Amino acid sequence: MPSGPWITEEDIYLFSEGTHARLYQRLGAHSRIVDGVQGTQFAVWAPNASEVSVLGDFNGWKRTVNPLARGRTGIWEGFIPAVGPGTVYKYFIRSRVNNYGVEKADPFAFFAEIPPKTASVVCDLDYEWQDSDWMARRASLISTDAPVSIYELHLGSWRRIAQDNRWMTYREIASELADYVTKAGFTHVELLPVMEHPFYGSWGYQITGYFAPTSRYGTPQDLMYLVDYLHQRGIGVILDWVPSHFPDDQHGLAFFDGTNLFEHEDPRKRLHPEWKSLIFDYGRNEVRSFLYSSALFWLDKYHADGLRVDAVASMLYLDYGRKAGDWVPNKFGGRENLDAVDFLRQLNQFVYREFPGVQTIAEESTSWPMVSRPVYVGGLGFGYKWDMGWMNDSLRYLARDPIFRKYHHRELNFRRLYAFSENFVLPLSHDEVVHGKSSLLSKMPSDDWRKFANLRLLLGYQYAQSGKKLLFMGGEFGQRREWDHDAAVEWALLQYAPHHGLFRWVSDLNTLYRQESAMHQLDCEPSGFEWIDADDYENSVLSFIRKDRAGGSIVVVCNFTPVPREGYLVGIPEPGWYRELLNSDAECYGGSGWGNLGGKDSDLKPMHGRPHSLTLNLPPLSVIFLKRGKK
Repeated sequence: MPSGPWITEEDIYLFSEGTHARLYQRLGAHSRIVDGVQGTQFAVWAPNASEVSVLGDFNGWKRTVNPLARGRTGIWEGFIPAVGPGTVYKYFIRSRVNNYGVEKADPFAFFAEIPPKTASVVCDLDYEWQDSDWMARRASLISTDAPVSIYELHLGSWRRIAQDNRWMTYREIASELADYVTKAGFTHVELLPVMEHPFYGSWGYQITGYFAPTSRYGTPQDLMYLVDYLHQRGIGVILDWVPSHFPDDQHGLAFFDGTNLFEHEDPRKRLHPEWKSLIFDYGRNEVRSFLYSSALFWLDKYHADGLRVDAVASMLYLDYGRKAGDWVPNKFGGRENLDAVDFLRQLNQFVYREFPGVQTIAEESTSWPMVSRPVYVGGLGFGYKWDMGWMNDSLRYLARDPIFRKYHHRELNFRRLYAFSENFVLPLSHDEVVHGKSSLLSKMPSDDWRKFANLRLLLGYQYAQSGKKLLFMGGEFGQRREWDHDAAVEWALLQYAPHHGLFRWVSDLNTLYRQESAMHQLDCEPSGFEWIDADDYENSVLSFIRKDRAGGSIVVVCNFTPVPREGYLVGIPEPGWYRELLNSDAECYGGSGWGNLGGKDSDLKPMHGRPHSLTLNLPPLSVIFLKRGKK
């Protein structure tokens, strides 16, 4: 291969324009043959540097041996012979602005040393994927009319090797995770950020390696193997991705070339007040190209089926977490971050154009309009949005003593006002079981029996509601302590009947959700949901119908008190015999075993504006699912 410009004129144009979404093919360290010589091509963006060199174990970490040449747009590049995969390196950057000198990790490195070491590692991304069948059909498995049930986990604390309490590698975890997720019935896993991060206690949300999987669990090929294995087992993989902020570690992106290159120069825009981290300058074209490229990289090289975009609300508002006078209004005098809005819209357009089989999911905690609506109608362009309102209202309601719940019934039915304004995912995530918030089970009031009954009710209510589902590890069997990233999930609890019963309940909920089209097909459309009675606050009961496009339906009734209700009338759309598909109070789940003896015949007795009704036994703290059919 003859020598020539590695960074092309087109690269420079697109990078400067803020529309280069494949920078990982040019910047960073790439094995290459030049004039018959094998080596590595290095390229790094440092426009305010007076000198840049590559140093590493191959040159004794000497700053003067391998200088790079400055090109247009401030990209420094050079070819170093005889340097190959496995080489440890950094860039030395001298700023022309203030003579500041610093050693930096490569922002585009594909691999890094195991923390607390901070150097980058030359790495090729060769891998023979075996998931072609999955890739061909995955779009239909994460669409709005598909059953999408997500198991969220942190790789370092899902399971650990008992002998020395170490985390499992990407390869070690693959078969165990696939077996467990299959048994539990989830359709997808969502991994807390696997991108390289120096502080393990950040759970991956303080990223320094936007193109490097953390080396704590293995190599890039090891992570590819994990994704590949899950795909072959029919399980989708969603990656948590963080374009909202980054840490100020010296080897990372902060003050990269002696200036605020990736972050804002104005501290009122630069510093995140809550997380003590730095905020990307979304108005800078080169920074946008960097982030677009990072997003597409994980979809391209790691076959991710979706990206959950963290902390979108913090990006959208200039005053997020700030007091009056500590933020700068936009050009119209408002609090909206117009640069971030443009960035997110362009991001989603890139993703869906280049990878039409995936979804982006926004963690957005405010009422920003049309987060999951297309850009061409004025939306942000995400595929889904987390319903934080449902999560907060439901957890607050279920934490109350049942005797007081009738006074807070609105926390249950308020969602009807906005349930279809977005394509929602209903999350019971990691954020709700840390920092003193306690586990899901421990949030529930009263004695142990009622705690488990309440948690079964909460999870049943989650699956009954319109929207896709997400549950953080441990919640599926009732972990007692809150999540600890330094310890494994409390697997020993599964040997006890209440915990095993809860796990069986979640597994059966997932089966029902997948098998019954009325439970998922119209998750994001108003026509898929119909109230029977949203306002029975005196009894703290909700009843409603889930529907599919063919006219099929499931009747759902939730009793949010520990009072068994015999002879409770529920209006139904059609007469007939209704089979009790699931009852959270069944003995196999740890309940009392009270119910409707498998089903009920309808009565010609008007109720709830319908000519027919069912006379039901509502078990205590329960949810039941019924379907019209043959005896």
